Amino acid sequence: MVNSYEIPKVEQPIYDKIGEYREQLTALKTDHSKFMKSTDIVPIYRKMIDTINDLKVIRRQEKADLHLEHLNLPNKVDLLIDETFQVVSLCLMTVGLTRTAPATYVSLSTVQRLLEHIGESEIYTHLDLVPIEKRLKEIEDIISQDEADQSLADKNDEHELLKFKLKQCKNEYNSLLKVLEKVPKSLEPILNSLISIRRALMSILAHTKVIQSDNELHVIQKELNEIKTQNIDKEGNFLDPETKEVVVESQGLLKGLYYDCMVLVKDILFNDDKVDPALKDIFNSLLEIKSNLEGLLITSRWTLRKTDLFQYQKQLDEIDNARQNGYFVAPDGSTPKKGQIILLYLLRRSYATIYKLLESSEPVSEALQPLHNQLTTVRRCLIDLKTMGGISSLRELYPYQLKLASLDNLRVDGKFMVDGEIPEGQGTLNALLSECFDITHELTIEMYERNENSDDQDSAPVEGLVIGTKGNGENREQNYDYEDPGTQGHENEDDEEDEEEEEDSDELPSYAPTPNESDADST
Repeated sequence: MVNSYEIPKVEQPIYDKIGEYREQLTALKTDHSKFMKSTDIVPIYRKMIDTINDLKVIRRQEKADLHLEHLNLPNKVDLLIDETFQVVSLCLMTVGLTRTAPATYVSLSTVQRLLEHIGESEIYTHLDLVPIEKRLKEIEDIISQDEADQSLADKNDEHELLKFKLKQCKNEYNSLLKVLEKVPKSLEPILNSLISIRRALMSILAHTKVIQSDNELHVIQKELNEIKTQNIDKEGNFLDPETKEVVVESQGLLKGLYYDCMVLVKDILFNDDKVDPALKDIFNSLLEIKSNLEGLLITSRWTLRKTDLFQYQKQLDEIDNARQNGYFVAPDGSTPKKGQIILLYLLRRSYATIYKLLESSEPVSEALQPLHNQLTTVRRCLIDLKTMGGISSLRELYPYQLKLASLDNLRVDGKFMVDGEIPEGQGTLNALLSECFDITHELTIEMYERNENSDDQDSAPVEGLVIGTKGNGENREQNYDYEDPGTQGHENEDDEEDEEEEEDSDELPSYAPTPNESDADST
């Protein structure tokens, strides 16, 4: 039986082929001089599927030859396949094929890691599991739909690995859910409060500076004292908030949480070093990864190529896989206890941030991403404009209408083209464009309705005092009065004099001042 870190000789050709595919994908994802295309990715993916099928045949024959029920798996070939599948998945997301089954692989891998860490920490609530359950259901639907659209042979080849990973995630999720179901309903508010407090303390400890304000820690200490006063008896048992009786179930979980919170408070108050010096390098690496990923949450729409996430995921996997019995290992091989919980928190937060970045991905190719960003920005501005009360003049819509018209003119036969090709994400962009046009139309209608109501209430509007774009009805766009306000009071003093001035002005250029205007200016 081979060691899991070795490559069986019969599997070496498979390993070499997968390595070649990995290099091809790496070359594509690191080339930022041109947009990635689905025609570049899908052929490599198909070759991978064929190679994996060859591996299945080899392993079946190997089991038969050695008379073994099970091989020593996973080995290095499986690890390389897993990494390469993650890169393929990210590449497919980059070209906009987010709703395809292969593109869900990296999301499943991240969810699996998250569930493992949640179970390891034993600190979670229903609120933590709800989005994961929703995402697993979405992935299951995507795989089912993909299977329905393909032949029977392709179903067996392409979705076996995805289904296996999905099953692992669902099993992990169900085991976590069973633990929560054992917690009495009456104690859930206390459990949720303790978990929130613990996370706040972990967030403080994870910062490079100890604490920016004593008020934050003071509030946490006050909450812990309230829990102790109202829900814990003299023996340290948690009480039902209503009956004030000891609830046997989940006492160990609640006591452990409360004790952890008190210890963390003391660590913040009395210890300068939050992590053992031997683990400082791991702490700094995790802190840097976490900070970079959180920065991408803000700028990802403009700067992130989805395949760039693989490097972060790989670094986190290497740190996670290097742990022994759940503990982070120092360079000298020791496992110092101080700081282990903080490192695990940073690791989990980093995986959670990658998960958020993956889930925020739109089904739009990176070639269309600039247009998608522009449409999203216009939509957000129009919605804000509508929320703030609408417009008072059509001129306020001109910048948005011009931008939408310029984007609409980019379409060829209703499609957005890039270098003569039709990238993925046409439906998303067309839907955004239509929504923006609809909002501008709604804003226009609302403005006219407001103006009509205003005209009904004002029985004698002053037609001559139209300032800027604030006029109503026809005067709004056609009648503008930019004359000096000082001349307006003299306009009707002598009607005959005005008529003579109008006759004289016929021979003047349209921009020339009238005699009255010249006199007024001179005074």
